[in-house]
Amino acid sequence: RGKAIRGVTTDQAGMASAARATVAHPSESCKSLMSKIENKEAVVGVMGLGYVGLPLVATFHAAGFRALGFDTSEDKVRALEKGESYLDHLRDSEGLFQHLASSPSFAATTDMARLSECDAILICVPTPLGEHFDPDLSYVRGCGTHIASSLRPGQLIVLESTTYPGTTREVLLPMFQAAGKDLGGDFFLAFSPEREDPGNAIHQMCDIPKLVGGVDPHSGGLAVSLYKGAFRSVHEVSRSEVAEAAKVVENVYRAVNIALVNELKMVLEKMGIDIWEVL
Repeated sequence: RGKAIRGVTTDQAGMASAARATVAHPSESCKSLMSKIENKEAVVGVMGLGYVGLPLVATFHAAGFRALGFDTSEDKVRALEKGESYLDHLRDSEGLFQHLASSPSFAATTDMARLSECDAILICVPTPLGEHFDPDLSYVRGCGTHIASSLRPGQLIVLESTTYPGTTREVLLPMFQAAGKDLGGDFFLAFSPEREDPGNAIHQMCDIPKLVGGVDPHSGGLAVSLYKGAFRSVHEVSRSEVAEAAKVVENVYRAVNIALVNELKMVLEKMGIDIWEVL
């Protein structure tokens, strides 16, 4: 099979491009949005200005896109307007916040009606576990409700929040269709898992490879083009469920590795062996 790319083969990555060749021609709204993205005339909105969303909106802003940040916290919006950092773990966080505050091409707001100004909307909100360890999608659904109320033709929505395979298609898609909008004609929908590299003082978010899967082929193509405008490496998979599953596998892989090393540490300490030297 093809060469593996973080759990996805190049054979699988090529499926998405091949699929686009067998579907209907792109709609006028698709072609118009693609032109905006390629010319960096698209307005990029990010919902959720936390430790993932804020660096993400800053990455698109730095790449030359006009950017809007959305959050329900008035404190965060005021801090961004004043250039006061609330994320100390970011490299040169004060400089980043001050740069955003002084830029005419960035604004932060709690006014969700301004979602209609965005050509691309990226959702970066928490997906905590509920009381019975089931996924709590209330924040995702809340974002979906706000987007649906102001959804206009020619908008791309990308879910980045970590979730189970099927969420983008089974939860968000029906919400937008219920608003009387058609996938591929009025709006486009994809998934690209949020990924960060905490503690890395060398690489920035734009250096972290992005994985993208569309609910339909044209959505995937638009999302790939968008992320290529801000990230150095973008890998497309055949559909949104594959991208969702890849993030779950990545998280499980990391958790298992951490647990294994923690267990080995206790054993090796009893043997007088330094785990850090071993690693």
